[in-house]
Amino acid sequence: MQRERISRLAHAHHPVASPLDDESVRRLLERGVGAGDGHVLDLGCGGGEWLLRALVAYPGLRAVGVDVSDSALTRARHTAQTLGVADRLDLHHAEAADFASTQRFDLVLSVGAAHAFGGLLPTLAAARGHLAPGGRVLIGDGFWERDPSPEAVEMLGDFTDLATTVDRVVADGWVPVYGHVSTRHELDAYEWDWTGTLASWALDHPDDPDSPHALAAAATHREEWLRVYREAFGFVCLVLRSTSG
Repeated sequence: MQRERISRLAHAHHPVASPLDDESVRRLLERGVGAGDGHVLDLGCGGGEWLLRALVAYPGLRAVGVDVSDSALTRARHTAQTLGVADRLDLHHAEAADFASTQRFDLVLSVGAAHAFGGLLPTLAAARGHLAPGGRVLIGDGFWERDPSPEAVEMLGDFTDLATTVDRVVADGWVPVYGHVSTRHELDAYEWDWTGTLASWALDHPDDPDSPHALAAAATHREEWLRVYREAFGFVCLVLRSTSG
């Protein structure tokens, strides 16, 4: 079963592919978008969930999304048409790290996509190259709430604790002007949605050739979450401004 299909099915009831509830997403966009009449770029936009919410909430906004998944971009285009915002959304099929544009953006988003750049600081370096003077970056990434097991590090990555994460961002020339640390409820709700939605699809489609694989993937993910990283993993979103203007 293709990993992309697993992810699409698992996120059916939690379309923002990060442990954030709707109110947290709204507040982060509010702090990032500002006046709401500028240009927004999402590096690793997936199905465009962040951009679509921003475009609906801010009619003066224009947005650009970049992703490697054709099917995700197709979903984004379809949803944009349904919501009536397609004329303000430009989507590019490309590696986020390789995207180039002469346009400079008032907000650059990259939430849960740092792996595409090789880590948090390389993601910020890429974002800086697209940022208009006085613009903001909204970035989301993991951190360790407590010392992880070697298995958790191998599974999720070599994060640091929250304070060290913020220190590194500040040392890189950024000032946090807002932030949100995902609550235990948000973290657990995301994982229950991911595993439960995928498992429900498998049970509802027993004749689909992918059904056994989906059920096994849900069980494996649930086991890894509960036994390997649930007590250690955290997620933070930061709205940042550059000290270099």
